[in-house]
Amino acid sequence: MFKNKSYIGISFVILVFGIYAVPKIIDKLQNNSVVQGDRLDKVRGSNEKNDKLVKIGSAPKFELINQDNVKISNDFYKGKVYVLEFFFATCPSICPKMNANMVTIQNTFFGNPNFGIASITIDPAHDTPSVLKEHAKILGVKSSNWNFLTGDKDYIYDLSNKGFNIYVGENSKVKGGFEHSGLFALIDKNGNIRCRKDDFGNPILYYDGLDKKGVRDIQQDIQALLKE
Repeated sequence: MFKNKSYIGISFVILVFGIYAVPKIIDKLQNNSVVQGDRLDKVRGSNEKNDKLVKIGSAPKFELINQDNVKISNDFYKGKVYVLEFFFATCPSICPKMNANMVTIQNTFFGNPNFGIASITIDPAHDTPSVLKEHAKILGVKSSNWNFLTGDKDYIYDLSNKGFNIYVGENSKVKGGFEHSGLFALIDKNGNIRCRKDDFGNPILYYDGLDKKGVRDIQQDIQALLKE
């Protein structure tokens, strides 16, 4: 008699469990989520490096002349991930280091048609297309997607200071007569400025083109954007 009551009790528990749990299991199966718990979702998300790259906004449009005396606009870079810098050919301070690091970046992604570089001079009076062509040759530029760009000075300064918010200016008191940052801008295939976050979760906006870590970081993030 006692055994019969035990069987009845167990059967009742199984019945209640079935009524409660079976519909949920069916629902998860129908939505292919039966194995997608919170822990697994976190593991999957950790492999998606692009999730950490912030979209700052659309990169400013531009149209300038390159080292081959050809008009180049932002449309040239549509469908490409590219890095953009402001420099000048006679710079005696930070530009040589920036250019050398940009060559390193070029070499890392050389042969990839979906990657490019834009180097814009802030001394267009001196940096004519022919000067920039010789400068590119000296640097060892191999990529056909690396453009050295020149044009109207006011246009370029507005593009840098107001468009990208990357400071450039003239200063007769500094060596070379110009001052500027050593920052690199990273733009994705859709023309958006992208960047990673710092240790406090804030967007870094631009990458330090003078620092080994900055160069390493931008190379990692270029690789991630190329996979998008």
